[in-house]
Amino acid sequence: MANHVLVIGGGPAGILAACTAAQNGAEVTLIERNDKIGKKLRITGKGRCNLTNAGCETPRDLIEHVPGNGRFLYSAFSAFGPADSMALLESLGVPLKVERGNRVFPVSDKAQDIVDALDRYLDQCGVSRITGRVEQILTDSKTVCGLKLKEQGNLYGNAVILATGGKSYPKTGSTGDGYRLAKQLGHTVTALRPSLVALESSDPWCPKMQGLSLKNISVRFVRNNKVLYEDFGELLFTHFGISGPVVLSGSAHLRNVDVKDVTVYINWKPALSREKLDERILRDFSENANRDFKNSLSHLLPAKAIPVFVERSGIPEDKKVNQITKEERNRLLDLFQSFAVPLSGFRPIDEAIVTAGGVSVKEVDPKTMQSKLVPGLYFAGEVLDVDAYTGGFNIQIALSTGYLAGRNASKTQGEE
Repeated sequence: MANHVLVIGGGPAGILAACTAAQNGAEVTLIERNDKIGKKLRITGKGRCNLTNAGCETPRDLIEHVPGNGRFLYSAFSAFGPADSMALLESLGVPLKVERGNRVFPVSDKAQDIVDALDRYLDQCGVSRITGRVEQILTDSKTVCGLKLKEQGNLYGNAVILATGGKSYPKTGSTGDGYRLAKQLGHTVTALRPSLVALESSDPWCPKMQGLSLKNISVRFVRNNKVLYEDFGELLFTHFGISGPVVLSGSAHLRNVDVKDVTVYINWKPALSREKLDERILRDFSENANRDFKNSLSHLLPAKAIPVFVERSGIPEDKKVNQITKEERNRLLDLFQSFAVPLSGFRPIDEAIVTAGGVSVKEVDPKTMQSKLVPGLYFAGEVLDVDAYTGGFNIQIALSTGYLAGRNASKTQGEE
């Protein structure tokens, strides 16, 4: 009689776990609380889905991008890496492309194509599906024996894979159910916090530039004169502070740090040295010699930023450009190259792309993803206390852990 594996969660981790277990001979049932799978996957990467990262050839390469318990993932990354993820999706009819930073996207730029392909994969593998919510994981003599569902009653199996996701984007179904289920069985859940999330600032200048998106800027995250993170790319000013790709990436580097001690410094013209930028400003000033200072910056700055720069520079807005001193010009140069935004906090966890914290990896066997406390219970994806930087690494973690959990869960009965 075939081993019956029950998978909780229809995201990338749960889907790959279910399909892998089925391909290894198990009878598999996938339980997803939403009426469709991959709800969160559909909105990742601004609806484009950064599937994985093609720049990592070895597990160690991947681990460098996982600040949250990266070494725990060595076996999972060894079993199923970026090349495997790409080969799988292309075999399912989704052509892929590699963009800046080795980020992998579908050629169509549609995350829905990835979801549709995984939907087909479940069917191809013969995975049964139930739409429902799990209330409890059932055990017999401390060994997993099934699930108690809210509407459908009890469902029995030899192994359960918990792949419910984290607590970010709760509207997609990631409401923290997995943590509750794990705690019921004695597992430790480490403190949950947002990662890859926008950052708040009490600086009054940010709301004045709300909606302003900057491209090709560089940032430095600094605490006590120490640079915690540097990046280049896009940044967005908001009513609460700052967001955008460089900010989301930077937020992942603020673990174990009081965010209120951190200041983000923005270089608005990173392609220009201080000397070249000064030459550029002098040239613009000479062309606007008789204009007021506030009317001389339109070629250097977006309109929304000009009043902020004028005010922060301390140069009177109606001062004639030809009267601006070198000292005043130096203050302006400082603003262009080190525009300071002091941080005051993270945005709420339900706005985060990824949840940091989760089921303690000390209680999970890294070679199988099986619980060290409850035989027959496996974990995959964001429910675990693992998290990575942006660039496709978090979805790769989901796929790698899902594959490893599915492969080993399918063998559970054979060990009796």
